[in-house]
Amino acid sequence: MAAQDELNQLERVFMRLGLAETDEQLQNIISKFLPPVLLKLSSVQEGVRKKVMELLVHLNKRIKSRPKIQLPVETLLVQYQDPAAVSFVTNFTIIYIKMGFPRLSVEKQCELAPSLVTAMESKPQPQQDSLMQLLIPALYHMKYPPEKNKGISIFNLAEKPKIVQQLLDFMLDVLLMPYGFVLTEPPNRPGQGPQQGASTVGLVQPPPGMSSYAAKRVVGDNPWTPEQLEQCKLGIVKFIEAEHIPENEAIVHLVVASSDTRHSVATAADMEVKSTQSMIDWNNPIIVNKLYKIYLGDIPLKTKEGAALKPELKREPVSTRVKLKILPHLLRSRQAAETFPASIQVVYDGLFGANSNAKLRGLALQFVHHICSVCPDNKIKPLGPMLLNGLTKLINEYKEDPKALSMAYSAVGKLSSRLPQLFTKDLALVQQFFEAMCKEGPDIRLSIQEALAMMVGAYCSLQGASLTLMEALVAAYLEKPEVQVRQVAVKFASKVFASDHIPSRYMLLLAAGDPREEVYVEARLVLRALPNQTTEKESTSKIMPPFPEMVHYIQDKASQRIKTSAKYTVGTYILPFNPATYSEIILYLRMCLAQSAGVVPISHSFVDMHDQAPAVGRYVRSLASDAFISQSSTKNGETNPVQVYIDLLERLLSAIGGMPVMYCLLEVISIYPQKLAAQFTDKIDWIKGLMNTNKDEIRELAAELYAVVLSTMSGNDLHLAVQNLIKSTKDGSLETQHGALLALGYMIGRYLARKKRTDLDIQDMEQSDTEEPLEGQLIQSTTETITSFLGDASPSLAMAACVAVGEIGRNGALPIINEGPGFTKLRLVESLLAKIRSGKESNKMKERAVQTLGYLPVGDGDFPHQKILLQGLMNSVEAKQIELQFTVGESITSAAIGTGSLAARDLWMVAEEEYTPPVAVKVNDVVPWVLDEILKKYIISSNPHVRQASCIWLLSLVKKLSQHKEIKCHLKEIQSGFISILSENDELSQDVASKGLGLVYELGSEQDQQELVSILVETLMTGKRIKQDLSEDTELFQGNAIGKTPDGQGLSTYKELCSLASDLNQPDLVYKFMNLANHHAMWNSRKGAAFGFNIIATKAEEQLAPYLAQLIPRLYRYRFDPNSGIRQAMTSIWNALVTDKNAIDTYLKEILQDLINNLTSNLWRVRESSCLAISDLLQGRQADDIIDRLTEMWETLFRVRDDIKESVRKAADSALKTLSKVCIRICEPENGAAGQRVIAVLLPCLLDKGIMSPVAEVQSLSISTLVKISKSAGMLLKPHAARLIPTLLESLSVLEPQVLNYLSLRATEQEKAAMDSARLSAAKSSPMMETINMCLQHLDASVLGDLVPKLCELLKSGVGLGTKGGCAHVVVFLTTKCPQDLNPYAGKLMSALLSGLNDRSSVIRKAYAVALGHLVRTARASSSEKLFQKLSTWYLEKDEQVYRSACALTVHAIARHSPDVIKHHAAVALPLAFLGMHEIPDEDKGETSESDLWTEAWQENVPGSFGGIRLYMQELIVITQKALQSQSWTMKAQGAAAMASIAKQQAGSLVPPHLGLILNALLQGISGRTWTGKEELLKAVDSVVAACSEELQKTVPEQPSIDTIVQVMLKECHKENLRYKMLALKSMANILQATKEDRFKVLVDILFPVIKKSMTAGSSREEDHEEEAREKELRMEYLLCAFETLGKAWPSTPETQAQYRLELCHLMCERLQLSTWRVQLGVLQAMNSYFQGLLLLGQDSKDASALTEILKETCSALTFPLENKSYSSVRAEALSILELLFKKLDETNQWATLTSEKRAVILTSLSSLESDKRPELKDKALDLKKHLANLP
Repeated sequence: MAAQDELNQLERVFMRLGLAETDEQLQNIISKFLPPVLLKLSSVQEGVRKKVMELLVHLNKRIKSRPKIQLPVETLLVQYQDPAAVSFVTNFTIIYIKMGFPRLSVEKQCELAPSLVTAMESKPQPQQDSLMQLLIPALYHMKYPPEKNKGISIFNLAEKPKIVQQLLDFMLDVLLMPYGFVLTEPPNRPGQGPQQGASTVGLVQPPPGMSSYAAKRVVGDNPWTPEQLEQCKLGIVKFIEAEHIPENEAIVHLVVASSDTRHSVATAADMEVKSTQSMIDWNNPIIVNKLYKIYLGDIPLKTKEGAALKPELKREPVSTRVKLKILPHLLRSRQAAETFPASIQVVYDGLFGANSNAKLRGLALQFVHHICSVCPDNKIKPLGPMLLNGLTKLINEYKEDPKALSMAYSAVGKLSSRLPQLFTKDLALVQQFFEAMCKEGPDIRLSIQEALAMMVGAYCSLQGASLTLMEALVAAYLEKPEVQVRQVAVKFASKVFASDHIPSRYMLLLAAGDPREEVYVEARLVLRALPNQTTEKESTSKIMPPFPEMVHYIQDKASQRIKTSAKYTVGTYILPFNPATYSEIILYLRMCLAQSAGVVPISHSFVDMHDQAPAVGRYVRSLASDAFISQSSTKNGETNPVQVYIDLLERLLSAIGGMPVMYCLLEVISIYPQKLAAQFTDKIDWIKGLMNTNKDEIRELAAELYAVVLSTMSGNDLHLAVQNLIKSTKDGSLETQHGALLALGYMIGRYLARKKRTDLDIQDMEQSDTEEPLEGQLIQSTTETITSFLGDASPSLAMAACVAVGEIGRNGALPIINEGPGFTKLRLVESLLAKIRSGKESNKMKERAVQTLGYLPVGDGDFPHQKILLQGLMNSVEAKQIELQFTVGESITSAAIGTGSLAARDLWMVAEEEYTPPVAVKVNDVVPWVLDEILKKYIISSNPHVRQASCIWLLSLVKKLSQHKEIKCHLKEIQSGFISILSENDELSQDVASKGLGLVYELGSEQDQQELVSILVETLMTGKRIKQDLSEDTELFQGNAIGKTPDGQGLSTYKELCSLASDLNQPDLVYKFMNLANHHAMWNSRKGAAFGFNIIATKAEEQLAPYLAQLIPRLYRYRFDPNSGIRQAMTSIWNALVTDKNAIDTYLKEILQDLINNLTSNLWRVRESSCLAISDLLQGRQADDIIDRLTEMWETLFRVRDDIKESVRKAADSALKTLSKVCIRICEPENGAAGQRVIAVLLPCLLDKGIMSPVAEVQSLSISTLVKISKSAGMLLKPHAARLIPTLLESLSVLEPQVLNYLSLRATEQEKAAMDSARLSAAKSSPMMETINMCLQHLDASVLGDLVPKLCELLKSGVGLGTKGGCAHVVVFLTTKCPQDLNPYAGKLMSALLSGLNDRSSVIRKAYAVALGHLVRTARASSSEKLFQKLSTWYLEKDEQVYRSACALTVHAIARHSPDVIKHHAAVALPLAFLGMHEIPDEDKGETSESDLWTEAWQENVPGSFGGIRLYMQELIVITQKALQSQSWTMKAQGAAAMASIAKQQAGSLVPPHLGLILNALLQGISGRTWTGKEELLKAVDSVVAACSEELQKTVPEQPSIDTIVQVMLKECHKENLRYKMLALKSMANILQATKEDRFKVLVDILFPVIKKSMTAGSSREEDHEEEAREKELRMEYLLCAFETLGKAWPSTPETQAQYRLELCHLMCERLQLSTWRVQLGVLQAMNSYFQGLLLLGQDSKDASALTEILKETCSALTFPLENKSYSSVRAEALSILELLFKKLDETNQWATLTSEKRAVILTSLSSLESDKRPELKDKALDLKKHLANLP
């Protein structure tokens, strides 16, 4: 039976479909019947299902041909989502959804888009695909909320992770889809059976990046046009941006979209990528793997997963366009470089892929560079060979693009530096690269050069054949024309071979003569590099090749080259090498010679080389055997290396010359003249020629060489040569004179020295006695010649004479008289002293004069003017001649000790330390006198320059004469002298004095040393100073000392050194410290270095080593002392003592302890240096080193940051910043347990002491540290979140400027709201909030237990707007982040938020409301129920606006953020919202009503207002009744308005029982006294009764009768309040009019007196001029109301009419004559109603006389309004009454009752209307006039 009914129903639907003629009809039928018809498919009856199918087939045909017909998509979607629906039904439903959705308007599609997403849940894949195909085009048109409402999601995706994934997959396919792609199924190949290859047959060839399945599902049934596809892609980009899809998920889509071929899509995606890329962690493996998967597609690997993938799901690699976009992002990622094998696949695809292009190749090569740079060692090892193969393949095969080649070459270089072992065995690669370098263009050549330079390191350990091969390679390429090739070859020669490898050194020597600077500079750098002193002692001997071997190698090569084109011709000379190479060879051979002789090889300073000469001499003498053969006998071929060296020198000197060669030749001859000089006797003229060159230095050296060779000649030749020289001095050129003078000086000097030795050593008598007188005479004449030039005008000749005199004086007594006429020794001394003081002489000349003076007593034991000479030297002090004073010091020392001086030795042959003065010479030692002079006169001089100079002399004496008994006897006096200089203002004096003190201490015996220490310590610590006598010429300030305070700060360095020594209980260490504290540049000069303090310093280091543990912490701090003197001194000591690089790490604890203790020292200098030292110490430290002291450091530095001294504050700031950086770095998650420990220590300190500090800078640093830690620490913060978040929330208010609270209190409500809003916004964007947000990311159930109680506490009792707002924000975040975990705590949080809803600040109320709006989602239903009950109670019972506002905000927030919750509790929430909608704003207080919020909450959750009221009628009535019974008048009024609204909206459709409910509620509310707003109830009753009068006629239980209603209303008509009364009367009239009830008598009793009273009042109008206008107006309104009421309430009861008709007519007529136009109009309207219902004008009326009476009076009265010229409305109303009367009289044929007299009156009045301005009145008047005139 049921089945038959169903079939009948379906038939009826079929019938209706058939009868539908228009599209509109068809659409209506489909909308109504399609969903239920589809539901019939679930019928068990086959017949029914068939019928449905038949109907659907018919329907489809109709629909498809009419594309504009809309389908009920919304209903179908709801039906589709029904979990109970059968799959058969849903399958058909989706067909019609697919058909209907695209037909909808764009707006409707957007509205339904979220429903499509919801509908996807738990549906089969094909259906999901279909829904997504509908959704994607709609996304383009979606309107998303503005940026500021970030939390809002239209699609509510947060709760649908699976759907999001599906959507994103589909969207990616859409983005990959090319424009204009057509799906073509390939046909089966013939002969291929169904079973073979079934899996691969018929697969679509998909576009790049997609699988055939993906292509099919995107194309779908209706492929998109290119324009539609473009819109879809744009829509997807918008969707990703607006729906805040996590960056990790969405970035791949955006990257793909940014490669789109259409500009609009690419630009939109590109902008989004740029805005998010900084926030993305490109090392996230998920992102990297996604990018790789897209890039490479599904490459079938030989793995289970690879095999398991179905062919239709296999993705192709993406197009080159997309690859070009993906690769730059892979280049940002370290993880991408480590991901194997994908990284290699990408490289090979980019380099050799079929679709690769130049740009992609470039990026692939960049990726190789990236891999080489960031891939860790363990992961790059397996990749190396593959990368190298790829790069070499590219280099070999690909020649078109030079840029790519360049990158490939440099990539090989980078790879070699990472994996040298790959390259070591492959020399072919080096050769290939060298060859390429010769052939390629300049750009590529540069890259190959760079690559080879990096590859050098791989070949440093070559041996055997490989090394030989490399040697040949390098030699070949060193001669190539390309400069870069030669440059790289030099690099290989220098790095690959050992430094004593002769062939490679030879190559470098050739390169050193290269014409190009870049080649020769590099080669010379390598060749001239000094052996590194710090290397192990045993390896130093092998630094350079042995001298003999190197010389012979050079000789061999030279003899070969001179026969080839490589030779070099200059003039008549042919050289084997070019001059530059030749010079370099000579210097290098000299270095090898020095190395072999056991001294440090030097090539830059001839003075230093001269010092080494004796040592070199010993070696040379050992090489040159006693039976030394001259150069003629070279038959056996093996020449002596020294001879070869001399030949090389001679050859170069002859051809080119040059200072180094000249020196080397002089040196080698001078160190062994007996054997080597003789061979030059026959070349004496050649040497003489060298003496005439135009360079002074070469002339000097040549002159000396000439003297050496001459010295070996015998008598006559020697005499002749000397006479020739004397002759040359007189009549030669300036150069010849200069050379001759010097040669004479050296010659005589050597002769005298030899003579002295001969005299002393009688056994070796070479000269015969006969020659002596002649020689003496010759020497005398020579000396006279020389001295005659001392005053020469030419400075060079004068200087030469000076040098010559010095040389003669050093070696023997000058053969001139002591005193008397002519040139005497006294004259000589005076003239030389005069030169020192002269302002005209150069410094060089002065130095030579000083030296010469020092030499005079050395060679002459009987020199008579020794003291005059010394006194003269000591009196010659002038300012700024420090260098000269060191020379003076040396000369004073030499002159003081006389013949015992070291200067008497042969400088070439004898070293200082080897020399002992001969015993037989006469002693002329005046050291006691000199010492006395210096200590008693000069060191205490009032002139600071003299004091400085005397200190230098004293140092020279102590150093050079350390073993002299006079020095040893006067140690205390010397120490006192030095101490007095310690407090000088200039650094050099202090430094010299401190060095002197060290020397003095070393010289003393043990007892002396103890005394010396005690004197020094006492002087330094008490600051006693030697008194200086002031005289007229005393100079108080030296040089630039003016402007410095004479505060004894000069001594502060030494005081610190002294205290340092005292702290170690070793006061004598102060001498060691002084020695080590050298920091003056002077000690690096030639003069300063001569004192050898570096050796003393080394000793001091050894002695101080045991005290390092105590010293290092102090020294470390002193290195940062603000006093530059102390700082430099201590840094010097540090550099000398602390040679171990790991010393700081070793003593870290001690250093840290010392620094922390001294941070709070009472000396500002110590505090500042401790801060700076901490800053330096912490950089780069690991957690374990400092974790124990972290808290102490932070807290102490916080205190010091508020120091009284600014520089200390700055230093503390710097230390804090460093500490902050270190902590932030340690707190990164990769540091694991260490990071965890640091956070545990650090957070309490920062939270309690930092953020809460009164010092603003400490606060800001603490906050910034917290923010950065929160960013870097990630998950490590989780255990501390419960502590961190509440403290930060409190700080939001604590750190806010207090003035804002003050301003907020003073502001108006509007200003306060605006200000509070800005404050909250600032708090939310503050760094603290940023940190909170970071912490919240990592919360879960384990933390919430601790966090929520604190959060509740803050919500309830938090002080400050920022804190409260922040708490609310945290609650919102928690509800979205971990809703499930929050469930147990939601009740507590709700209660806390509820208690804060009555906050004074509207902004906080709103924030709490929003938090509640989110929170209810996670709360239990019972909690939500209680919340709504509470809100309802508050709203109805609390008078304060705060509560009402809070209720509105909360309900609105819940409706907005948790619509499902509000639907669940709709019965409580929505009636409350409805009541709230009718809130009446308080205009006096200027408050705005919250009714808009209520309205939104109501409208969003009901199906139209009418339906909503219908749905919740019962509840609405209950709540409005409560409102009406409220004690609050405003609430009563609101209830009344709500009740009225219900009544009005439902009036037309109210039926029992609702009608009774509403009326009872209304009547109940009406009864009682009058209150503002009660009027609404009257209007409501009026409208309900008017609409439902028929229903009210019936008697229904619980429903008031009409009589009851009328009684209640009549009661209200008697109220005193006039306005209310008027409304009551009007409502009463309307009710009576609707129900036809007769209550006229009651109304007459009320209203007639009013009308009559107004008539009397009107007559006495003039006297009442004092009455206020407002009252008049009110009375007028009351009068109008009276007439209106009487008109509407005019009954149809004959008795009542008979009783009142005349009286009423009379009253009306009377008022017409006397009143204003408004009253006239009101009266006329009432009159109209009166005549409408007048029974006398009815058919069966019998009382003609009464009618006549009425008409008579009326006609007379109507003339007034008819003739009223001012108001047309009055005339119109009067005309309509006449028209009504005429009509009625016509109908009842009672014209007789209208007398002719009255007719005439009316005619007159109508005539006056003929000229009316309103045509319709004019026409009506004419018609009536005609009608009246035509009557019989």
